[in-house]
Amino acid sequence: MKRWIPWMAVAVIIVLVVGGALRAVSARQAQQKALAAASASKAEKLVMEVAADELAPARRQSLVLGVPVSGSLRAVHSATIKARVAGELQGLQLREGDSVRAGQEVARIDPTDSEARLRQAQQQADAAKAQVEISQRQFNNNSALVDQGFISRTALETSQASLNSAKASYQAALAAADVARKALADTVLRSPISGQVAQRLVQNGERVAVEARILEVVDLSRLELEALLGPADSVAVRVGQKARLTIEGRSEPLQATVVRISPSAQPGSRTVPVYLAIDPAPDMPALRQGLFVQGQLDVGRAEQLAVPLEAVRTDRPQPYVQVAENGRVAHRAVRLGARSQAGGQTLVAVEGVDEGALVLAGRVGALPEGTALRLPEPAPAPVASAAAKP
Repeated sequence: MKRWIPWMAVAVIIVLVVGGALRAVSARQAQQKALAAASASKAEKLVMEVAADELAPARRQSLVLGVPVSGSLRAVHSATIKARVAGELQGLQLREGDSVRAGQEVARIDPTDSEARLRQAQQQADAAKAQVEISQRQFNNNSALVDQGFISRTALETSQASLNSAKASYQAALAAADVARKALADTVLRSPISGQVAQRLVQNGERVAVEARILEVVDLSRLELEALLGPADSVAVRVGQKARLTIEGRSEPLQATVVRISPSAQPGSRTVPVYLAIDPAPDMPALRQGLFVQGQLDVGRAEQLAVPLEAVRTDRPQPYVQVAENGRVAHRAVRLGARSQAGGQTLVAVEGVDEGALVLAGRVGALPEGTALRLPEPAPAPVASAAAKP
């Protein structure tokens, strides 16, 4: 009989533990209900007063559809002056920022070797010319002897071949002289375009090789922007469309026009290069190659439901707006679309709210859903005068 006593003790302990757990759960639920009731009561008592300028109705507007563009400015016309012959560089006086004209001499390569090669080629050409004259006289003499029957026709043909060989050697010597003359002319380096020196890469006295870079010249009268657009954005771009670009540190925008569109996308990134020419303006600042600009390319217009961008909140995983419905705050998740500038503010197309919904401005701050609102009274309609003057 005594062996049942431990089992009864264990059963009593289990009952006590289960009862205690159930009482703790019930107490926790009661506490949560009390907190919820207190919060609801507090929310009922809290009333948020909203000013008229803190409400913006969602309505359909004509938005300018834009594609963001950015990149560095570059000159349409630029040139790199390179050495065409090897030798010692002389007479380079230009520095970065100096102006040059098309055809202006900018430097020289020591012409000593080139002049010697030209004299050698010219003397070889003179020797070949003398050999042609000798072969010509021999051919004339042999022609007379053949007519008189003193030599055979074979001897005449041999002299004809010698004359032709001498003429060919003379033409080759003339060509070699022309090559040497061209090499001598290449010792003078000239600028192919008018512009300014952007970079000086060597110094006087250096021995440069063929194709060595000497100067880089840019023409700043025409600048353009190369923008890389994604496949989806490039579909709507057309030649002639306008863009507004801004430079860091300057408030006034620059106007640009699409002048070229690459027919093929770049491998790897699949982006499409689009080239925008900077439109000249009387008050245009002094632009430089390499300046970073960014802006928006206008690709058309569309009627879309829009709200101010600052009213869209992003403190949740999905963007949302706060709207006033039946005197209380309601949260509506939205999907954002195109952006546009209108009336000094940025508008954004949205999906997820009804047309005419009163959207709270961003400066109101984040409000709990269900917060009571005191909305401004609508302005009274003007009353027409009862008496009208004739």
